[in-house]
Amino acid sequence: MNNSPFTRKLSRRSLLLGSAALGAAYGVSRRAIAQPPAAVDTQRRSLQGVAFHLTTVDLSQPETLVTLGLANDAPQANTPQRSYGDEPFPQIVRRMQAAVVANGTFFNTAAPHRDVMGNMVGAGRLLRYFAWETRGTTLSLRQNQQPEMITPNLENRPRAWGEYWLSLTCGPRLVTNGQVSVTAERVRAEGFTTAHLVNPQTAAGRSAIGFSQDGRTLLMVAFIDAVSLRRAAEILRELGAYQAMNLDGGASVALAARGTIVYPAGRNLTNVIAVYDARTPAPPALQTAWTQFQQGHLRPQVP
Repeated sequence: MNNSPFTRKLSRRSLLLGSAALGAAYGVSRRAIAQPPAAVDTQRRSLQGVAFHLTTVDLSQPETLVTLGLANDAPQANTPQRSYGDEPFPQIVRRMQAAVVANGTFFNTAAPHRDVMGNMVGAGRLLRYFAWETRGTTLSLRQNQQPEMITPNLENRPRAWGEYWLSLTCGPRLVTNGQVSVTAERVRAEGFTTAHLVNPQTAAGRSAIGFSQDGRTLLMVAFIDAVSLRRAAEILRELGAYQAMNLDGGASVALAARGTIVYPAGRNLTNVIAVYDARTPAPPALQTAWTQFQQGHLRPQVP
């Protein structure tokens, strides 16, 4: 048997080449093995002649975490009685370090307190709560990332504030049980009075959020082109949303994907939606809070 140094070197080289070929045949690479799968994906899309950024979030992945961020890392959301101000979107993005950061709900841009709309829950804590608040539509996440959407003025369903990991109220409702449901009458019934919301045919800068019928996929859309509520609802439904609602619009529309701003805000913001996954993990404190929530040890304390 030939055991010369040249033969041993050739054998090792052949083994390495063979392993590389085998890896290539099965689509395996060192980079692919090291990089965890992304549960959050953002792409530029176009439907019905309307351009938009679509973010899909796989809620079934254990590392997926959705939370709310407040301006200046505030402990509570702004109210007329107490305000923590607003903050430039790039600064929020740098602090959150999330897979995706997007604008959240409406806030009063005309008043110095920058009061946000609706009751709010983030990371299993109440961030804003008034028992009388029934305006708009509420998106919530329960235990095991189970999404829920309720329009209280149009549905006889209570919102279980003490059971939510996340809850954000905005609106109006765009899609209900897989059907486009936005009409002028329903918008008014939700409590909205501004012209660009009351008329579903008025085009404006908009963003929206919804989820699939099986509850496994969260859909977040930042429209690049001005769009009517009606057209936005049709697009969300075509993308697979079974339930969907409008989010803040105009100069508030903003989106960042893994630290890169893909749609800049036109003004400072007071609240954002932040999503983490295995590739861009949540901070340890947020992961701990989620574990406690899943185990039933953490729940919003409703007064």
